[in-house]
Amino acid sequence: MKILTPVKRVLDYNVKARVKADQSGVDLANVKMSMNPFDEIAVEEAVRLKEKGIASEVIAVSIGVQQCQETLRTALAMGADRAILILTDQDLEPLNTAKVLQKIVQETSPDIVLMGKQAIDGDNSATGQMLAALMGWPQATFASKVEIASGKATVTREIDGGLETLEIDLPGVITTDLRLNEPRYASLPNIMKARTKPMDTRQLADLGLDLQPHLKVLKVAEPPRRQAGIKVESAAELVAKLKNEAGVL
Repeated sequence: MKILTPVKRVLDYNVKARVKADQSGVDLANVKMSMNPFDEIAVEEAVRLKEKGIASEVIAVSIGVQQCQETLRTALAMGADRAILILTDQDLEPLNTAKVLQKIVQETSPDIVLMGKQAIDGDNSATGQMLAALMGWPQATFASKVEIASGKATVTREIDGGLETLEIDLPGVITTDLRLNEPRYASLPNIMKARTKPMDTRQLADLGLDLQPHLKVLKVAEPPRRQAGIKVESAAELVAKLKNEAGVL
């Protein structure tokens, strides 16, 4: 069984995002970048399936600038077998990302595409679903538990009312949620081994895809700052402020 794990290079989750002065996007100059946390969980789960003998190969793929090699090397150090980098300076929207992944899936023929449920930069949570639609494959999203047996995947997902369990035929697309696992730290020997693992680098233009954008970012703005709270002397005063000042009662 072969598993494809798309990974994205994003602003590190510990770094405070700063909006550009012209409000055209987030300023990424001279800031720490890392693998999208949900994708890191997907890589960990793929490697665990390989360690159990269920998967025979784990392929990591990333779409972006040359520095995405670092993200792929992290995936290789965690246990992926090889990597594919699609070079582009474009910031692809979810549908176009799904089209690129569709091309890679058609070339590599994986049994499972295991990917993060969303990227923490755009928070679209759409690429996995769009890829499944383009491929005509079943999908199980927001997985908190994954079991593979007899050509099927049993996926437990958290919903508002509790837990939902789905069974899908393979090949299929599975997107990962936070509670699926705790990603490992890559050991120094594995980091050294990752340097020798194969990485296929290709240009986005060479894929021959029509990637006309359908979305346009009009403005990016920081959320308004929260106002300082105040103390009240009694419940009656609290009710009065909620009614007369906040207007919520």
